[in-house]
Amino acid sequence: MPFDNSFAGLPPAFYTRLMPTPLPAPYFVAASAPAARLVGLDPADLAHEDFVAVFTGNDVPQRAQPLAAVYSGHQFGHWAGQLGDGRAILLGDIAGPDGRMELQLKGAGMTPYSRMGDGRAVLRSSIREFLCSEAMAALGIPTTRALMVTGSNQGVIRETMETAAVVTRMAPSFVRFGSFEHWRYNNKPEELRTLADYVIETFYPALADAPNPYVALLEEVTRRTARMIAHWQAVGFMHGVMNTDNMSILGITLDYGPFGFMEAFDVDHICNHTDQGGRYSYANQVPVGHWNCYALANALLPLIGDQEAAQAALDVYIDAYGEKFDELLHAKLGLKSTQENDRALADDMFKLMQANHVDFTLFFRRLGELEVDVPHAQRDEADAPLRDLFLDRAAFDAWAAQYRDRLRLEGSVDAARRVAMHAVNPKYVLRNYLAQVAIEKAQNGDFDEVRRLLAVLERPFDDQPEHDSYAALPPDWASHLEVSCSS
Repeated sequence: MPFDNSFAGLPPAFYTRLMPTPLPAPYFVAASAPAARLVGLDPADLAHEDFVAVFTGNDVPQRAQPLAAVYSGHQFGHWAGQLGDGRAILLGDIAGPDGRMELQLKGAGMTPYSRMGDGRAVLRSSIREFLCSEAMAALGIPTTRALMVTGSNQGVIRETMETAAVVTRMAPSFVRFGSFEHWRYNNKPEELRTLADYVIETFYPALADAPNPYVALLEEVTRRTARMIAHWQAVGFMHGVMNTDNMSILGITLDYGPFGFMEAFDVDHICNHTDQGGRYSYANQVPVGHWNCYALANALLPLIGDQEAAQAALDVYIDAYGEKFDELLHAKLGLKSTQENDRALADDMFKLMQANHVDFTLFFRRLGELEVDVPHAQRDEADAPLRDLFLDRAAFDAWAAQYRDRLRLEGSVDAARRVAMHAVNPKYVLRNYLAQVAIEKAQNGDFDEVRRLLAVLERPFDDQPEHDSYAALPPDWASHLEVSCSS
């Protein structure tokens, strides 16, 4: 594998060079074919023991330059000081058909930034990150990718004794908002400038010609972050731990821990059991994303040199989010035009979903099956799959009548609208209980369910009738599942 490492070209203060810590008797768990193709690898080769050794950290390729990066950040709104790659080691980057991708081993052993941690990841959390990274990519949401998961029977202590694993993550860059905060709060202006220049030159070269490239960088990252979060909200995804060290400078979803996909709709739902105050609830993701951009602006301010210019760059957030979410929501509702009362129609829909705790994914998927001109006597039966998601069926009927009127206003055709809506409203998302079933089987040495679930999630918009069970309402026991920062 022809590795390079552009990040290693930065001064030594930005990272620590070190080798991964080998794991005993590593084994193959699963790999993503779409991710493999991004770096020119044959998916069929990844189960071979040579690749398992490389992507566990037991055998480092000659041209790789392994390192752990330093950064800082705000965690749950409080300054946490120095953080860094405490259990992730960057091997380097590989050129693929669509550009270079950095490959990072998460769970590859202790680093100087481990902060009393053991530097390991467990099979449970590695499978969750692997599956969600690839599920999000298939949904069309900006995200880091996951190439593969390997495991080892070496014990790792979390709440209980678990076994070790390594997930190979991929992204054009793993630079975070906290990477800039680190140098700002340590009063290192030259390092701050060096990092900003590296990011602009490597990932945003068009910004170099802007009157103030650092303002342009802040504005572009703010815009990308807003659009990313609009994608999250539109599919019901909750990140769970939106600390500034978990925010990508490229505006891609980074660090999958206590994430969740909305099931029974609750705008205030908290997917992270650790988040007692609800800072990272579904509703708060939009303002917290803006807050995080303010933190980035503060970090860049010594380079920008003009507070008003920084504020103007941040001001793009609200419009960028609103425009993207409106675009996505119109597509989810099968609306091709924009009309004056669309906002009220959508607001009434979300209020109705909230009052009835309707399953988010099933509602939008089944909404695509609604027919506009059904005789009144047959309407209840025709609407039953969607209508039965609601306890208050009369309230649903009233909203559905408004929705049908709106569809008639633009001459919507049922068959064409159904195709369009099914292309943006997934049938399959990574529900926590689906991940849990796959994890429990994997913990007993059976990895088939991880691979089967991955295959389903790679085609989230397809009907896949043979896998209808993966699209069903969650079982009762799933309501007791909890995920936390250790997930």
